[in-house]
Amino acid sequence: MKITFLVHNAYGIGGTVRSTANLSGALAERHDVEVVSVHRVADEPALPFDPRVRLSSLIDMREDAPSYEGGLEATRLPNTMFPDKGVDFGRLRYTALHDQRIGAHLQQTDAQVVIATRPILNGYLRRYGQRRCLRVGQEHLSFDAHSDQLREDQNAAVADGLDAFVTVSEADAELYRAALPDAAARVLCIPNGVPEPAVEPSPLNSKVVVAAGRLVGIKRYDRLVSAFAKVAAEHPDWTLRIYGRGPERAKLRRQIDELGLYDRAFLMGPVSPIETEWAKGSIAAVSSDMESFGLTIVEAMHCGLPVVATDCPHGPGEIISDGEDGLLVPLEGGADAYAGALSTLIKDQELRERQGRAARAKAQRYAPATIGRRYERLFDDLAGERPRQEANAPAPGRTSLLNRLRGSFRGRGGRMAAAQDAKAADAAAPTPQVRPVAYVRATADGGMAVRFDAGSLPSGPLDFVVRRRKDPHHAEIRVPVAWGEAGAGQRTEPHATVERDAHVLAEGRWDCYVAPRGTDKRRRLVAGLVEQARLVTLPPLVGEDGVSAWIPYTTTDGFLALRTWLRPAHAEVTRILVGADSVTVSALLLGDATLPALAQGQGQGQGQGRVEAQAQGATVAAVSRQGADYDFATPVRDLGGGHFECTLSIGEALARRSVEHDLWDLRLLTTEGAEPIPLGRIGGDIVDRKKTDASPATEREHPQRGTTRAKPFFTAVNNLALSLRDTPQPDQITP
Repeated sequence: MKITFLVHNAYGIGGTVRSTANLSGALAERHDVEVVSVHRVADEPALPFDPRVRLSSLIDMREDAPSYEGGLEATRLPNTMFPDKGVDFGRLRYTALHDQRIGAHLQQTDAQVVIATRPILNGYLRRYGQRRCLRVGQEHLSFDAHSDQLREDQNAAVADGLDAFVTVSEADAELYRAALPDAAARVLCIPNGVPEPAVEPSPLNSKVVVAAGRLVGIKRYDRLVSAFAKVAAEHPDWTLRIYGRGPERAKLRRQIDELGLYDRAFLMGPVSPIETEWAKGSIAAVSSDMESFGLTIVEAMHCGLPVVATDCPHGPGEIISDGEDGLLVPLEGGADAYAGALSTLIKDQELRERQGRAARAKAQRYAPATIGRRYERLFDDLAGERPRQEANAPAPGRTSLLNRLRGSFRGRGGRMAAAQDAKAADAAAPTPQVRPVAYVRATADGGMAVRFDAGSLPSGPLDFVVRRRKDPHHAEIRVPVAWGEAGAGQRTEPHATVERDAHVLAEGRWDCYVAPRGTDKRRRLVAGLVEQARLVTLPPLVGEDGVSAWIPYTTTDGFLALRTWLRPAHAEVTRILVGADSVTVSALLLGDATLPALAQGQGQGQGQGRVEAQAQGATVAAVSRQGADYDFATPVRDLGGGHFECTLSIGEALARRSVEHDLWDLRLLTTEGAEPIPLGRIGGDIVDRKKTDASPATEREHPQRGTTRAKPFFTAVNNLALSLRDTPQPDQITP
């Protein structure tokens, strides 16, 4: 059986793409499956597709590719299909070229089942789909998510042009059935398939709330941020992470800053695969006004997280059993009710663990194999109904549709002859060199457990090689790749372990390779999956060699790398407070340094009636990148146990301005003439704090340079610095 999925953009990371990847992979177990992306926007898809699934595209929108088609004459003409504002905009808007390409594909395909995944694509399937094949439309949003016009247009396609229309919630299917009582298409619910991830489930000890999805209004991340603000004061050690991109990012950034949550609530950006990030949390949060299904809910459940979700239409209530594997919050309760539910789980570790276990069990219902079989039963049923619809009249020289479909489905393992021929041709073609792939899991002590895809490795004894980038001395460590015995003569996957206490790695970035033992014929490792969850609660390690931290990560081009820090002493920043005239920084001093003898003094702003001590001679120096003439310093207040605090005056920095963008690096000086100690954040799991740990700016006037924006920020090496820069005047801003 040949099955084709028609997708708007299979190179993205949205929920429709993820569900298509999951379902297509499940169906590829027994069928010939192809995913046709209307647009190609990248060389490779952001989400992995099963290698048995063929991926093709109709229009090349890669602007740097010789085959770019965004400038063709037909793209200047409008399409003739109904508009779908969810995708029909921007550079991927639908044009006359789309009419031509989608129409030609649907009229020429030899697929026996075509599944369209967007309202506009359901319209094209209705118009151009061949009656000899089964035409299945999918609804990945919901009945109420569309405008009246789009709903009317799609309903017309469902009513008389499709064989089946599949929603992802039963409540939504009921709405469509009520609206289309006489539809020729069968309207039913089949939920999305969500695979069990390979990641280690969360230990639920991180004090992190995690949310993920597109940053759009209907997801109501503003409600989540407001609710978190209500519990933040009572639970100061908990943080919030929101993963994703979208038009609401700037608005959320402002809300976080206005609520003073900038050091507690973090916009993490898009991450794929997202399962590694769910595993870093202890609570998953879904705060939407509407969820057609709730793919993120099941993903989080697979990772062992209880989910706090609004009881919105329609998905959460069909997935979560309130009080058993998560909590449902009435929409009318607003942020107050949501905050109450968060607080319930935050306060009760035993409840989190119990619901987390139940969540993992519940998630098994959505295994892609199970969902794939439901689709197969649908195809079987539709094939049996075709004679009653008189839609199976065989063309001259052809077998009837029913017989051909039944033969394909009953066999459950058969492939079309054409597909078999294609596979034979592929087997005869030269095999391209396979890049070696590694999967890494950070260990509890901060080391790395590495396993390798055996089929991607070169033959013979191998070493796992970690080599420092841009090092003229080519510093590296080597660990033998081992094959363990699994019993009964079976061998486990090749693996290697890098122990923290066995290696001292200089500060920097290290690339990872495999090499035949005893040679330098290194091959760089592709990152298959990098799990950092055990690092979330791990502070920098202090040992004989200094203060250190390791974080394995995936580079922007998909390779495995390791970020390391090694310092004789380090001040780990624990809190940043930005005021109108100052920046207060709290930190913990680690390593081969101590604060000097103390002069007792009355504390300032650090608790009720608390007496602090000012370290004699200890300062935090703001070291200017323009030269020593622009440096300044502020005294340190000792808070005990290695913790200290300092307050940097914005006015003092302002008085030392010299160029369009002034920068000061912050260093702790324990005594006059002592070696400067960097302040920063090197503990935990985040490689580039500059991207996630954002503080708000405050504006001040400078007599020569005009309005100045001042803010603390983390540098490329995760050290803390202070920035003062000119604010462009309205007449200087390029429209």
